[in-house]
Amino acid sequence: MILNVLRLLSSDMAIDLGTANTLIYVKGKGVVLDEPSVVAYVEVGGKRRVLAVGDDAKQMLGRTPLNVKAIRPLRDGVIADFEVAEEMIKYFIHKVHNRRYLMAPHVVICIPYGATEVERRAINEAAEKAGARRVFLVEEPMAAAIGANLPVREPAGSMVVDVGGGTTEVAVISLGGIVHAESVRVGGDSMDAAITEFLRRRHNLLIGEAMAESIKKKIGAAMVMEGEDDGETFPTKGRDSSLGVPRELLLTRSQVAESLAEPVSQIVNVVKRVLERTPPELSADIVDRGIVMTGGGSLLLNMDQVLRETTGLPVALAEDPLLSVVNGTGRCLEEIEGLKEVLLQVYG
Repeated sequence: MILNVLRLLSSDMAIDLGTANTLIYVKGKGVVLDEPSVVAYVEVGGKRRVLAVGDDAKQMLGRTPLNVKAIRPLRDGVIADFEVAEEMIKYFIHKVHNRRYLMAPHVVICIPYGATEVERRAINEAAEKAGARRVFLVEEPMAAAIGANLPVREPAGSMVVDVGGGTTEVAVISLGGIVHAESVRVGGDSMDAAITEFLRRRHNLLIGEAMAESIKKKIGAAMVMEGEDDGETFPTKGRDSSLGVPRELLLTRSQVAESLAEPVSQIVNVVKRVLERTPPELSADIVDRGIVMTGGGSLLLNMDQVLRETTGLPVALAEDPLLSVVNGTGRCLEEIEGLKEVLLQVYG
């Protein structure tokens, strides 16, 4: 009876507030929401009125009339439009929390590594205004490592490469802290943009965000290995930039790999920089343990092989790369006392 009453009081949650998707983990239940970080709104009398959030809003991207805007309020992992982000967070918290609970929830939110104090306060304030009773923050590479079941509290080096929608976070972790890390504003969105630019420049074909993302998921590759069948094509539809009429092009995996060479190279370079700045003792641990990759971008075909060849280290994908960050953030919520050293404070 007492347990049932306590469950009615609150539903604490962990949020992976991603550039591409927002995922919510509820204490004791696991991941209960995974929707695009997109909001559609209309401006009426100088004020914004939200029309749709998440899946419904994503379907509107590139298809809205002039008076309606569909945007991603987060760019490169941080809030770009505070007002719209607040509405999005509020919508998702209410969708998960609803009115069955009597108390506002405690919320753990993951943030990009190196987020400024201003950016931390913005996320903290947005969650509080959305109804959170108390907000805790955890840095994304730490959450990714915890979610990938790396022994982050041991006196040994663990290395994680988290390729998200807006950023790639690379970190070496030991004794519950980040020894060295770097964040580069390259991820799934950069890959989509690279494909879009390649088609515009090479084939005079203009495509939208949704088409670029479909190309990446269907035939995207960091490299095409010798012996791999490159006969697969993808029908790419867009507008001919010179003629102004709709056109279809059959795109090959090799062409997509060529278009992705620049963002893949940037990810490789940040991994090498972190390795170069890792203390020798921890470098020895990484030689034995290797690198663990998480995030949706790590699922790009042969991305792990590119890192193997350029670093000479073992590279493995986390068990569930898409859920590593939210599961790690969720574990911080479930084991808040045991993992309190990884949580950040917001000042001011």
